[in-house]
Parts: sequence; C-alpha cells; structure tokens
Amino acid sequence: MDRREFFKLGALSVAVPIVGGSVFAQEKKQALPRLSLDDLPQKETDDAVVYHCDFPQEKRFHGMLSNMRNHLSAYDFDPFRIKLVLVANGVGVKFFMKTHKGTRWEKEKIDLKRAEERLAYLAQFEVEYYICDITIRSLKLKYENFFDFVKIVPSGVASVGRLQTNGFGYIKVL
Repeated sequence: MDRREFFKLGALSVAVPIVGGSVFAQEKKQALPRLSLDDLPQKETDDAVVYHCDFPQEKRFHGMLSNMRNHLSAYDFDPFRIKLVLVANGVGVKFFMKTHKGTRWEKEKIDLKRAEERLAYLAQFEVEYYICDITIRSLKLKYENFFDFVKIVPSGVASVGRLQTNGFGYIKVL
C-alpha cells in the first residue's frame, strides 16, 4: 500500500462516522410515524368517525375538539366502542405544531400549549391525528416542529377518502 492509498483509506474511515451521524440526525428529525393509505385503520368499533381539519380559525378548531370530547362521552370514553381520528391538511396543520417560528403563522397569536393539552387529552382515548405530508413539504415545514403524537400520511384528502371507504363516518365542523 502506497502513501496515497493509506491516506485515502484513513480519510474514508473518518468520513464514514460523519456521514452515518448526519444520516442518523436526519432520521431523528423525521421520527414521526409515517403511514401509507393501506396502514389506515378499518372500522372495528361500534362507531368510527374521521374529523377533518383544513381550516385556519382557532375558535373553530377548539369547537371541533369539544365536539370530539362530547362524541367520546356519549360512549363513556370507551375506545372499544368508538374510534375517532382527525386528519389535518392545508392550514389546519398549524394547530399540531410545537412552534410556528419560521412559518407563515409566526405572527399569529395561536395558543399552541392549549391545543397540545387538549389534543393529548383526547389521545388518552386512542384518538389518532394524521397530518398531510403534501402540506408539510409544500409549506416547507419541519417534521420536528410537530407534536410527537401525530402521524404523517401521504395525503390528507386521500386519507379522509380511504377512512370513509374503511367504514368511518365523516364530520367537518363548520
């Protein structure tokens, strides 16, 4: 082995951990579960409903969460009797973020802490939240800025359609 080959091998051995580290760091940023349309749940409970959030109004969003809580209460909060999921796409994704820093909503006064608390409360009863990946990518949002309990779906509207095909009813709060 000549000197040049020795240094190439040395440089390669040093570069591998750096490359591996950067790949790992990127995986960490995108650690939110990703579902395909085939991964979406089938109706397996007495009732199953998809709530659709694609609107910008915070008051409307909290009204929807109140409706979801009331919906669960009619079934004694029993996840064996009712399954609720919420699909967010378009501007509706802003309510599922830890921060709006660097986004188009940075100057809006949205109470993200309150949103997170209310969403986490509903999650105790196996409510799931699906966020549109097309929206995330088109608005150049960061995956790590979303609450840890959300799941990423390829398309919000396609997910709504698939859930309906799978036996879920559809509700959109006006």
